[in-house]
Amino acid sequence: MQRYDFLVIGSGPAGQKAAIQAAKLGRRVAVIERRPVVGGVSVHTGTIPSKTLREAVLYLTGWSQRGLYGYGYRLKPHIGIEDLMQRLRTTLQHETEVMQNQLARNGVDVIQGAAAFADPHRVTVETPGGEHLSLEAERTLIATGTTPHRPESVPFDDDTIIDSDGILSLKRIPRSMIVVGGGVIGLEYASIFSILDVKVTLVESRPHLLDFMDREVVDEFSHHMRDRGVLLRLGEAVAGVSHGPNGHVTTTLESGKTLRSELVMFAAGRTGNTAALHLENAGLSADARGRLRVNERFQTDTPHIYAAGDVIGFPSLASTSMEQGRLAACSAFGVPASSQPEWFPFGIYAVPEMSMVGKSEQELTEQKVPYEVGIARLRETARGQIMGLNDGLLKILFGLEDRRVLGVHILGEGSTELIHIGQAALALGGTLTFFLENVFNYPTLAEAYKVAALDAWNRLCV
Repeated sequence: MQRYDFLVIGSGPAGQKAAIQAAKLGRRVAVIERRPVVGGVSVHTGTIPSKTLREAVLYLTGWSQRGLYGYGYRLKPHIGIEDLMQRLRTTLQHETEVMQNQLARNGVDVIQGAAAFADPHRVTVETPGGEHLSLEAERTLIATGTTPHRPESVPFDDDTIIDSDGILSLKRIPRSMIVVGGGVIGLEYASIFSILDVKVTLVESRPHLLDFMDREVVDEFSHHMRDRGVLLRLGEAVAGVSHGPNGHVTTTLESGKTLRSELVMFAAGRTGNTAALHLENAGLSADARGRLRVNERFQTDTPHIYAAGDVIGFPSLASTSMEQGRLAACSAFGVPASSQPEWFPFGIYAVPEMSMVGKSEQELTEQKVPYEVGIARLRETARGQIMGLNDGLLKILFGLEDRRVLGVHILGEGSTELIHIGQAALALGGTLTFFLENVFNYPTLAEAYKVAALDAWNRLCV
């Protein structure tokens, strides 16, 4: 029997940061990871792979230069799947090495194997060699992440009908593709493959994309997708999927429409990785999608067992999962820790990127908060012209009475970086005056903040 102060199940963003935080508090910590290397879903099938593929596609297609040299510009005329996977392998190897080094430097034990609860304080681990270890912990964190939801009615073959993880196992780039699900993952992959000149159809059962995002930003993003030839089937649900002739797949919608493509990718939700944990032995249960319920301190129904990351549901972002893991570890050992989740930024790595922080116009309108809007088009900045940007906008929402920043919403390349200026202004109580009276490097895209502030000032002074 090995005893630990803190046992972490899962080495993704939440698990890794929680383990390191607990170790820095002087606790004896172990991480259990079923894969041969650490990183979890984020590194091996989720965040890092999808963003790496995005960068590879943008570079090899020369997409960012087409505003200057025309739509027909290509850096590499013929792009194969190996071109994309080569960059992916290099990135993943480096990322896992960094994570393993961080855990080792902080004295965290990493135990490979599949974990399951024997009782509320004991966890058994089945190692790849078939050995069974028994670990006892004062406190435990469940950070097992999620896997793609696979409807039983869909005949997945991991070749022509795949889930979002299956993208990493493609043998070729298809000529046509149907993406089922208009959430973050579905939109990211749909936009990435459209740049590769793949004929993409996106099917989403809800009438709108990304309900939590600013409507104007999403509408403009949808326009760019349609302009690239992506067919958006909104308010449509899939009735069935079947293999057709010549290796094609037929997707039938509940409205009666039939769609044919070489590849169908399902990105319609994810399921928490809790089925094999024997939660009942710890006095826990998961919901229908395998997710765990936690309180504001990230405690489950069994108080000394915590949960963080995608396994507890929305927002299911690597960035927020890291912070949840840190806060859970602090909470577990009674260490004061503060955070401001209402000011966490959201980043969507589609093409173009989208990012937001704070309130949206819809929220402010529903809450009857008076506000004014300042908008800048990225092409209005000198840097935007230099980069050949034809699209993109930055929107700042200011309170009408005190002129404080209430929200920032950005569409365009680099928006996931630019958003942090707005995040800092929002968290520090910044106002319209800050952007009007401060100098931004010239030429930069960040100058769009000043352009947007001037736009708002002109409206306020009418």
